[in-house]
Amino acid sequence: MTYQNILFEISDGIARLTLNRPDKLNSFTVAMHLELREALATIKADASVRVLVLTGAGRGFCAGQDLADLAGAPGKPAADLGHVIGEYYGPLVLALRALPFPVICAVNGVAAGAGANIALACDIVLAARSASFAEVFCKLGLLPDTGGTYFLPRLVGSARAMGLSMLGDKLSAERAENWGLIWKCVDDDKLAQETDALARHFASAPTKGLAYMKKALQASGEHTLAQQLDLERDLMRELGDSDDYHEGVNAFLEKRAPQFKGK
Repeated sequence: MTYQNILFEISDGIARLTLNRPDKLNSFTVAMHLELREALATIKADASVRVLVLTGAGRGFCAGQDLADLAGAPGKPAADLGHVIGEYYGPLVLALRALPFPVICAVNGVAAGAGANIALACDIVLAARSASFAEVFCKLGLLPDTGGTYFLPRLVGSARAMGLSMLGDKLSAERAENWGLIWKCVDDDKLAQETDALARHFASAPTKGLAYMKKALQASGEHTLAQQLDLERDLMRELGDSDDYHEGVNAFLEKRAPQFKGK
């Protein structure tokens, strides 16, 4: 597939996806969604991939939905928002969450609306110090979609989630880190370097263990303690038979660095 709205490459176990509509702050269109869907399917099917890096081109990560792409022709209604959410944004969030390896989001500028919540759907979020997050839906008479009403209260608590949603104010990357909304805020000139270092780390990490870790953490919010303990038991039983676990134990006993294969 020839991509017009994203950049996509896979190298050394690292898949890189860059939203590439910089003149529109990488806002989403149907065409971009379709390209992302195809790229994510390719990534999931490629056994060599052990980490995904998602970022944006230019001065912003993503400004959310391109409203012009939703507008109807003269005399015709705009697109059905429920259909757009159900057909494109929901599946994108679920696809990112289901990937069996770490997903790093490098927020290089503004992350607004659906752009902010796509970032929050990733496993680890790094943000440039000049970046910001904004749940701007309230300014259009809407509510935070793309998982916003799910992620926000779980990450920052009810009071902050309500304030961010109802006011739509910009949240700086530094405050986002302090609030626990993201993993780390870094200086602008260090974002690419830190992202690459983290990606290389995960590309040589025990991928299956990380995938099961994601599964357990994502399930914990809906489980009782007893159910979570059962899930931990079952997943640990499987991981105990993995090649990476045996390599990790042998490397520890032999006092050497492990060579994980992700299996």
